[in-house]
Amino acid sequence: MPHIDEHRHEGAVALLTGAGSGIGRACALRLAQEGAIVVGCDVNAAALEETRAAIRAVGRDVDIVTGDVTKQADVDRVVAEVIGRHGQIDILGNIAGIMDWFLPAHEVDDETWTRVMDVNVNGVMRLCRRVLPGMIERHQGAIVNIASVGGFRGGAAGVAYTASKHAVVGLTRSIGWTYRDEGIRCNAICPGGVATNIGTTAVPRSAWGLERLHPIHAAAARMAEPDEIATLLSWLASAEASNVSGAVIADDGGWTAG
Repeated sequence: MPHIDEHRHEGAVALLTGAGSGIGRACALRLAQEGAIVVGCDVNAAALEETRAAIRAVGRDVDIVTGDVTKQADVDRVVAEVIGRHGQIDILGNIAGIMDWFLPAHEVDDETWTRVMDVNVNGVMRLCRRVLPGMIERHQGAIVNIASVGGFRGGAAGVAYTASKHAVVGLTRSIGWTYRDEGIRCNAICPGGVATNIGTTAVPRSAWGLERLHPIHAAAARMAEPDEIATLLSWLASAEASNVSGAVIADDGGWTAG
């Protein structure tokens, strides 16, 4: 595990979605170890308890709250609970996301398209929209969105996931520009392959679509560990990155460099 600065986020309140597993759990663990007051949010309550146990095992703690980012009422409740318990939100990590079974445009169904967009794009927008007013009032805040190399190129995933991550890139840049004079920074991380349990949505349902992606996938680097992504998120959310906003950073072992 990369070096941990126990005081990097001392006293900062961080709300992280998707905290029940994978990159979200790794981010919750790292920020808690680096002094943040972490609130982990996930739709899976049992997975959140596993995250809490992992953080307590290293002598830290985490606050948890269940919520579905596809439901505005849940987003409103989660943000209200965090502010009620901790007074404010200094860091927002939009980490929750799903894949699209690698379905190409002529095979994608409405249910898949709508679900992927609702989690990967609308969920990010809902959290940002709800958290930004408090950040504006305090004239400070850091938002980090997890996008994907699929936000750079068309050959990394199916059509719904690819479109959703391109949208997250656009959302990140818009917020980074619009709120730059309000003391708010917004950046995006674009991982390549990461060793997570993203679930059944990563199981291919289209042999035709997967075959078309093979040339790009064949050039991919090794699978990253979740903490490698968490390390970058931690830095982007910190005062050390005070002049970095609107950036979209590949964390893919050089996959998109060629």
